[in-house]
Amino acid sequence: MSFLDFRSEASDEMQEAFDYYESRRFGLGTRFIDAVMTECHKIVQHPMIGHAIQGGGRRLNLAGFPYYIAYFTRGERIIIVAVAHASRHPDYWKQREPG
Repeated sequence: MSFLDFRSEASDEMQEAFDYYESRRFGLGTRFIDAVMTECHKIVQHPMIGHAIQGGGRRLNLAGFPYYIAYFTRGERIIIVAVAHASRHPDYWKQREPG
């Protein structure tokens, strides 16, 4: 059974996005978090579901939001290194070590 390990930077990004969406429309931030958790559940069930990215990680796009989850698998651990906006520079989070 795999388990998730969120890097603090990824948690911070998720919180920032929640705050942004919730400030735009009540409940939209919660929908964003639900979308993240839905994709995380898919990743736990099928760790290879995301598209392979340079450096050995994977990327899975969020349904309904311009974000993606960047993650690495290390044995039974799935390390979420970024909850990234798709229009940000694609390499901004790549210096983060998966651990």
